[in-house]
Amino acid sequence: MQLDIVNHNNEKVGALTVSDEVFGGRVNTDLIWESVVHENAAKRRGTHQTKNRANVSGSGKKPWRQKGTGRARIGSIRNPLWRHGGTVFGPQPRSYDFALPKKVGRGALRAALAQKLQEGALVVVEALAASEMKTKAAVEMLARLGVGGGKAVLIDVALDEKLARSVRNLPRVEYVASGKVTARSVANAERVVATRGALEKLQEVLS
Repeated sequence: MQLDIVNHNNEKVGALTVSDEVFGGRVNTDLIWESVVHENAAKRRGTHQTKNRANVSGSGKKPWRQKGTGRARIGSIRNPLWRHGGTVFGPQPRSYDFALPKKVGRGALRAALAQKLQEGALVVVEALAASEMKTKAAVEMLARLGVGGGKAVLIDVALDEKLARSVRNLPRVEYVASGKVTARSVANAERVVATRGALEKLQEVLS
């Protein structure tokens, strides 16, 4: 399979042969789902906390004697059975991250890239770089590449500092190195713009 390589003006300057093993065949959406769930879980802050009987305010004194009053026995006003008492088995700070096999993560990224290629949403450019640090110039370049106001992910082997600063104010554009791109970033984007070097690197890793 051959992909056209374009420059910043969306003019064809070459072609790149990609492997059908990586970018062809059936798209395994189950792997994409697993990878997205894993990344979403890892990003959860997990700072929720309820107060148990040791944390709520109130005295630890026994309200009344054990026997002889006719009332139910009670040892503390902080008892979870009482109003303003502690919470039993409430959420506590924790990490929601879990281990995802490397093969699953790579398979998910492979499937996400293949899906974008089959949808015609993958653009291969010779290079991604900016001559000046201006958001306006970056927006114009992306518009020429067919990336309008939709969500887009830009993938390069190494990030260009000027371009990174130019697109960081664009909330719907993500600029990421090929070694750190995930299936979630690719699947969430409407357009994927990758450099020749980044695509070759990804093909080497995912094959």
